[in-house]
Amino acid sequence: MSKWAPRLTALVLAAALVVVIVTTTPWHLIDLPTPDPALDFTQAEIARQQAFRAELLPWSTTSWVLSVLVPLVIGFSPLGRRLYDALRISRWYVAVPLLIAGLGLLTSIITLPTDILAERILREYGLSVQGWGLWARDRAVNWLLVALAITAIAVCLIGLARRRRTGWWLPAAIVTALLVLGVSFAYPVLVEPRFNNFTSMPAGPQRDDFLRLAAEDGVPVEDVLVADASRRTTALNAYVSGFGSTRRLVVYDTLLKETPPAQTRLVVAHELGHAAEDDVLHGTLIGVLGAAFAVVLLGALLGARMADPRRTAALLALIAIGTTVSGPVQNLVSRRIEARADYHSLRLTNDPQNFVAMEHNLAVTNISGLTPSRWRYWMFASHPTAPERIAMGRAWAAAHGSSVPSR
Repeated sequence: MSKWAPRLTALVLAAALVVVIVTTTPWHLIDLPTPDPALDFTQAEIARQQAFRAELLPWSTTSWVLSVLVPLVIGFSPLGRRLYDALRISRWYVAVPLLIAGLGLLTSIITLPTDILAERILREYGLSVQGWGLWARDRAVNWLLVALAITAIAVCLIGLARRRRTGWWLPAAIVTALLVLGVSFAYPVLVEPRFNNFTSMPAGPQRDDFLRLAAEDGVPVEDVLVADASRRTTALNAYVSGFGSTRRLVVYDTLLKETPPAQTRLVVAHELGHAAEDDVLHGTLIGVLGAAFAVVLLGALLGARMADPRRTAALLALIAIGTTVSGPVQNLVSRRIEARADYHSLRLTNDPQNFVAMEHNLAVTNISGLTPSRWRYWMFASHPTAPERIAMGRAWAAAHGSSVPSR
């Protein structure tokens, strides 16, 4: 196979990825006034979130930087190969998973001090209510799941490269894309139960209202699940995950306990917007194309060298780079999709007053950042800020002949 084949295929996949992102992302919904936190948040509320972020972000940011630097330093230095050789295991398909799990554990240990400090701040501000045992257990489960996922990809890539020195990238791209598709489909039933217990929402007027709202929206919802999030946090949230037979609408028990029914209804309407627009399916399609593109790009960069299992640490470093570089694009798309779900909730409920009240309540309870720095907004923000979302509520009200007064 020509050495140009992976390069041309990568270009085709990159073009397909751009087309899918451009055509499925809602770039403009409604003209918004300039977001202004002072319109809806008291000085005390603004000061509290600023103090919270000033204490938390140095530690959380340091953890993030370390989680990127560790695989880069090890992967792009002789240390990565030396660690593989130190295992002294002749069967590469045993050594590779052990190295991946070990490097993941090393990263967790290195970030442990800053993660502990961040968790202590979450507790001081009342956002985290979990014990240290549960916190450690969640970290261990997350480490194991990530190691399993990366191991599946690495073994696939190395195994196919060893079997087919040239052209391995094509079947590898297909298999990796199928893995992404399978994980997205199975995530609600395989991964989510590892962190929360889910029960059907008890029968009653609120549950009936949610199901009626879904029926009005044309979204088939057979059940509403409640996650026992209060074991870990006081934060308020809801989400839709999976697609097809695994799609589920989940609300935190904290949301049901702490939020007025009219505001909870708007949160559910937002999540129904994700289901109505098949956002999970579209996101999965982008993930499938992105994974295939990444594998083909590896084929263009490494070629037959991918067959060397001693390059496993370098592969982890490349994954870290790809994840970091793609983060701002993923967040940009996510913010637009979340804005569309907000717009959908306003159309479905025609209740801008409670929409604004709900966004204020969520921001105050979750201590959300109201005016994050530009680089942090682009790098980490998967949702619009509360002032941006409130501005949409006001714009919707104005476009439909009403208004929402400021505080």
